[in-house]
Amino acid sequence: MWDDAFPSFLIGLREGLEAGLIVSILVATLVRAEARSRLPQVWTGVLAAIAVAMSFGAVLTFTAASMPQTAQEAFGGTLSVIAVAFVTAMVFWMRRSARNLSSELKQKVTGALAMGSGMLVLTSFLAVGREGLETALFLWTTAQAAGESAGPLTGAAIGLVLAAGLCWGLYRRVLKINLTKFFTATGVVLIVIAAGVLGYGLRDLQEGGVLPGRTAYAVDLAGSIDAGSWYSTLVQGVFNLMPTMTWLQVVAYVGYLVVVMTLFVRGVRATAPKPKPKPKPEPAERPAAEAPAGPRPRTGRRPAWVIPTAVVAVPAVIAGLAVALGRPKPAGDQTVAVSETDCGKGFTAPAPGRQTFRMHNTGRQASEVYLVDPSTNAVYGEIEGLAPGTTRDLVATVAGGTYAWRCVPASGRAVTSKPVTVRGGGAAKPVTPVSEQDLAGPLKAYKAYVGHGLDTLVGQTGTLRRDIEGGHLDKARTDWLTAHRTYASLGAAYGTFEDFDKKIDGRADGLPGGEHDKDFTGFLRLEYGLWHGQSAKELTGPARQLDTDAAGLRKAFPSQDFDPGDLPLRAHEILENTLQFELTGDTDEGSGTNLATADANLTGTRELLTVLEPLLTSRSPRLLPTVDADIDRVRKLLDAAHDGDHWTPVEKLPAADRQRLDGATGQLLEDLAPVPDLLEIRKSA
Repeated sequence: MWDDAFPSFLIGLREGLEAGLIVSILVATLVRAEARSRLPQVWTGVLAAIAVAMSFGAVLTFTAASMPQTAQEAFGGTLSVIAVAFVTAMVFWMRRSARNLSSELKQKVTGALAMGSGMLVLTSFLAVGREGLETALFLWTTAQAAGESAGPLTGAAIGLVLAAGLCWGLYRRVLKINLTKFFTATGVVLIVIAAGVLGYGLRDLQEGGVLPGRTAYAVDLAGSIDAGSWYSTLVQGVFNLMPTMTWLQVVAYVGYLVVVMTLFVRGVRATAPKPKPKPKPEPAERPAAEAPAGPRPRTGRRPAWVIPTAVVAVPAVIAGLAVALGRPKPAGDQTVAVSETDCGKGFTAPAPGRQTFRMHNTGRQASEVYLVDPSTNAVYGEIEGLAPGTTRDLVATVAGGTYAWRCVPASGRAVTSKPVTVRGGGAAKPVTPVSEQDLAGPLKAYKAYVGHGLDTLVGQTGTLRRDIEGGHLDKARTDWLTAHRTYASLGAAYGTFEDFDKKIDGRADGLPGGEHDKDFTGFLRLEYGLWHGQSAKELTGPARQLDTDAAGLRKAFPSQDFDPGDLPLRAHEILENTLQFELTGDTDEGSGTNLATADANLTGTRELLTVLEPLLTSRSPRLLPTVDADIDRVRKLLDAAHDGDHWTPVEKLPAADRQRLDGATGQLLEDLAPVPDLLEIRKSA
């Protein structure tokens, strides 16, 4: 995306133009000195610099990928801060050097010509290599910030191609660019971008546990800004400014911007060019005969391709060795057996770090496979439904500790392998398993909540029935919404209500007669009639049926089967349905109250999280505070969409408000996603 590509485009354009100008000056100097035979030496140094930069990027990428998550964040944050330092130094250096770059390089080339081919290769390598390494580091950090590489790489490629075209035009004297003004303007923009990269890097260091203040937020605009809008995406991608920022990020961003921009602007004024005197006639160019002569040709010269090939291959080989030697012992090379009787055969102690294990089911039954700490049953990784005769990879991060494999066949007892001990440091985050007994308390509390809600619902559907029987349709519309919101707040029990849910809140979709079908019943049937001008006589039958079904559900619920494992699933599923049906207006039968139903769904979600709080807090202490903040944001947006008993229909919401609501709900769903995994019931014996 362009928002992710722009910072890399700018750095590619600027660094590419710097390197291209240097190469152009080197080439022009050799051409004017009639030493064209030495041009391959310049290109050899340039190729070597490019190879080193690309190898550096490859090593950075592998090094980060092989680390645990917290270490990745600390590593990425450190490199982001280093990248900011390099970019800052580059901006100031180019501001000072733009006017004198040509004369300085010509002096170096003249000296290199006199000292031989090796010095000319080294001169071009050093001149281009710094820009290459800076570009590789900055591209890596911007890709980390964007969370993807396609945008940054595309932007950098476009910038480099444009820079190459500009340099060619300058070399051919087709283009005339005031380089001092160009580097000043791009320097200002890069300082702003670097401030964002600094803030992002410090946030990574906080997430990695290197710096404090991870939850000390100075800015929290997530509830009022749509994170998915084009303008929010653009600001986040270009400037790395997030809706939620810590105090450390804000202070560093503002401090860097104020100090560095002030120094840069003062430096620009101080180095502003003075009026030039009238130019004196330039001396005639030195004849070719006076040009510094290169070393005399030697017989038996090595092939021309040897040196360029070597300078390109050597950095790549060194990078490959760094990757190979730095790679932990590949646990993926171990084939670990899974069966009903022999679990973990072939398993040896891996090195600490992120590992990939190849799990092969040699048994006759499908099996679940867990990498566990046998002393606590904590789970580090799992595969569900590994079929007989198949092989799948299991990726897990291991640290110092004891590990074993647990194989749970479709039928039969679980089998646990012999434990192995991993020595070394690092950090790994296992999931403490949950049993049915652990969920028994939350399930009892939630069933009590649902039972109380059903008692309230029956009273409200009775009131609604009496309204319609008495012909009080205006009052019936108000009482309909009250009762429907009560039912919508019991969302976690939807899958338990069996056939009653279809009767009480069924939809007309799929029915042969649509809204006029005889099987269309419940709240939505009454909604259609109340808001489409049907008479009390036409609605009396559906109202009585709804009241009867609500009473039947209240009576049946205590004996209905409520799977404890459904509780964690419903935490996510309630709001999935909200996003799919209520926030699209898909279930609106005329009342325009989908947002009221969404608000009731939010109440049900919060109640469910309340009963699950002890289990969630012990497994992921930061999850519930984050989710609570998300719920508050969504609720504020919903509160803004109604006045008293009147709710704004979804289709009449301003586009910006609707985008913010969808974005906030999507963020809430994303933060709720870990709940089912954290509280999944796993067989441990």
